[in-house]
Amino acid sequence: MAKVHFYYGVMSSSKSALLCINAYNLNRTGNKFEVLKPSTDNRDSESEVVSRIGLHTTARALPNLEQYKPKQGTQFILIDEIQFFSQQDVNRLFEIADRGKITIFCYGLLVDSNGDMFPASERLLTLNAERHEIETVCEMPGCVNSATHHLRFDAKGYVVRGGNQVEVGASQYKSVCRQHFIKIYHNQPSFNLIQYLNTRNRKR
Repeated sequence: MAKVHFYYGVMSSSKSALLCINAYNLNRTGNKFEVLKPSTDNRDSESEVVSRIGLHTTARALPNLEQYKPKQGTQFILIDEIQFFSQQDVNRLFEIADRGKITIFCYGLLVDSNGDMFPASERLLTLNAERHEIETVCEMPGCVNSATHHLRFDAKGYVVRGGNQVEVGASQYKSVCRQHFIKIYHNQPSFNLIQYLNTRNRKR
């Protein structure tokens, strides 16, 4: 029985870069593989997985995985932004892995900017996908804790609470540690990122 792997981390933790590296290595060693992504992820390209450090690889964009069938001879499937798919799509991936003996690598976020787990990510954990956390450091100045959550800010620098779970784009996000998430999201309703950064800069 083939395995389903889940590589998860916050934004800017190099998930897409890792996918591109794995795709390169699979191609170099002559393995047959497919790269998939959700069609909602069109921030940088509709036909490629593009990492923030400049790596990219061709991908097939799909709205869902209900009718997806791997090509004959496929040994590996790599999927970017898995959190944008549904729980039913994840069920389909496990069926493919179990019946077709295809190893599947999923890359994505675990929680959204409200601290809630994405349904697809939750389903991966429920079905016991092999877990691989990709660690990076909190983006709040001076903090060296591991980033585990996200804060979303509006154009004026205020924290966005609630709203749509799926929203493509990272310019208004900060990847933060659990302590900063709780402190800012739950305990500082008037927190303003722009003012905070300006105050820190003046103190230097």
